[in-house]
Amino acid sequence: MSFDDEWSRIRAGQAGVRLNQLDGGGGGGTQTPDLKSSPEAKKAAADAIQQVLDPDTRTAGDHADTATAAARAAFGGWQTASALQTVEETWNGQVKMLLGRLAGEQTALRGSGLSFRSQDLKTRDAYRSLIGEQGEN
Repeated sequence: MSFDDEWSRIRAGQAGVRLNQLDGGGGGGTQTPDLKSSPEAKKAAADAIQQVLDPDTRTAGDHADTATAAARAAFGGWQTASALQTVEETWNGQVKMLLGRLAGEQTALRGSGLSFRSQDLKTRDAYRSLIGEQGEN
């Protein structure tokens, strides 16, 4: 059998395949859970970042700076002092990067709640316009 003949048989056998299922079976409207969003949980997580994680990270970073500066002063004139300077610079960079990531996560959490709400309202309005209830609450 040539490649073309075999390919034609395969294509003919695939004509009835439908790609409307998720892995594990089911398509739309099955028992598979839908996407859910909890604005309250997102707000609580963003608040925890703002009120707990950010201040605690800054405090830990400052504590390490104080201890490293004291150790650097104690080892003044030794190579250890210059090595501690490198450690302090690296640490400060890592703390700054972590604070930036925390700020990004906080912004994303607050923004996603607004994004989901906005999309829900657009979807509601689209359905209302389809069934002639536009403008009603």
